[in-house]
Amino acid sequence: MGVQIVRIEGELPAGFAELRAEAAREGFGHIERLAMEWDAGEQRFEAEGEALFAAFEGGALAGVGAVSREHLEPELGAMRMRRCYVRPGFRRRGVGRALAGAMIQQGLAGAAVLTVNAGTPDAPAFWTAMGFTPDARNGRTHVLHGP
Repeated sequence: MGVQIVRIEGELPAGFAELRAEAAREGFGHIERLAMEWDAGEQRFEAEGEALFAAFEGGALAGVGAVSREHLEPELGAMRMRRCYVRPGFRRRGVGRALAGAMIQQGLAGAAVLTVNAGTPDAPAFWTAMGFTPDARNGRTHVLHGP
């Protein structure tokens, strides 16, 4: 059936509660933060160039990821890959790659530089495979320079 990437607007996607619970069980707080900021209306990824994406496989929510303005280095004029999470049962099946591809395409449409904080053990290798290079400073671990 393949992976379907959908831009999220208005409400968090069906199945988000389960994804949120799985992330919490793994000790990842960034999905809880996404939910809290979304519910409070603090961050809905509605500014120009920003987006929240959901990845579905077989009708089930498999992961989420967002793109927003990089606020830690405004002079860079970059976009930031953030809140990226793929549920354990969907890993190593191309979900993360499809989700990151959508995020990168969105980010490069709004900026020539993308940043990410690859904060989990497997994340640095993943983002490097997606074209990012290590560049640890100002809250980021990797950077991608567009064409």
